[in-house]
Amino acid sequence: MPNNIEKPFRRRPPILVQGDGKNIRTEYSVETIHPPHKSLFCTMKRLIDLVSSLLGFIVFFIPMLIIALCIRIDSPGKAIYKQERLGKNGKPFMLYKFRSMWIDAEANGAVWASENDERITRVGKFLRHTRMDELPQLWNIFLGQMSIVGPRPERSFFYDQFEEYVHGFKQRLYVTPGLTGWAQVNGGYDLLPEEKIIFDIEYIKEFSFCMDIKCFYKTFFVVFSRKGAR
Repeated sequence: MPNNIEKPFRRRPPILVQGDGKNIRTEYSVETIHPPHKSLFCTMKRLIDLVSSLLGFIVFFIPMLIIALCIRIDSPGKAIYKQERLGKNGKPFMLYKFRSMWIDAEANGAVWASENDERITRVGKFLRHTRMDELPQLWNIFLGQMSIVGPRPERSFFYDQFEEYVHGFKQRLYVTPGLTGWAQVNGGYDLLPEEKIIFDIEYIKEFSFCMDIKCFYKTFFVVFSRKGAR
C-alpha cells in the first residue's frame, strides 16, 4: 500500500489478534448492521438506474464502439470481458467490462490488481485511469444486477478470502452493488479490504438519496483526478 495515502483512508474496524504467541494473525471485527428496509427509496433508485442506463447507452454508444475497436487493435482477444461477481444477497451475475488486460492475465489464478500491473495493456491503462473500462456495466444496471451507486461488486473468491480476517465483510451484500460507491470515491484501489468495508458500512447504514448524490458528485472529482485508479 502506498505511503502517501491520506490519514482519513486509514480507518479500520477494531483489531482482533488471534494466535498462540508464535503464530499471530491480525483480524478485524466489522460493526454488525441490518439490511436496509426502504422500499420506496429502492423503487425510486431502481427507476433512476433504469433511466440513467438508457441515457448512458445513448450518450456513450459511439465512444464505446471506438473503445472496442481500439482494444481489438491494441491486443488479441475480445473487447468485452465478463466475469462472475456477487450481487445483492450474494446472488451471482456476470459483470461486463472493457478488457484492459492481456487474455491470459489470470492463468495462474485470481490476483488482486496492483499499481503498475504488468498485465494491463496500453489501451487498458488509459481505460482504467479514466474509469471507461466500466462503461459496459450500464447493461448490468439496466438489468437490475447493479445500481449507479453502491458497494463495488467483488468475486466470490475474494469475499471468502476477506471474510476470513475481516469478519462481517459480506455485509456489503445487503444492497445492490454499484458502478461507483462511497469506498470508491474515498480511496478506491488504494484501500485495503479492512479499510474499504468501513465506507461500505457507512453507505449501507445511511442508504439514502443524499448519500447517493454525495457519491455521484465526488465521482466526477475522482475520475478527473485519477485517484485510486489501477
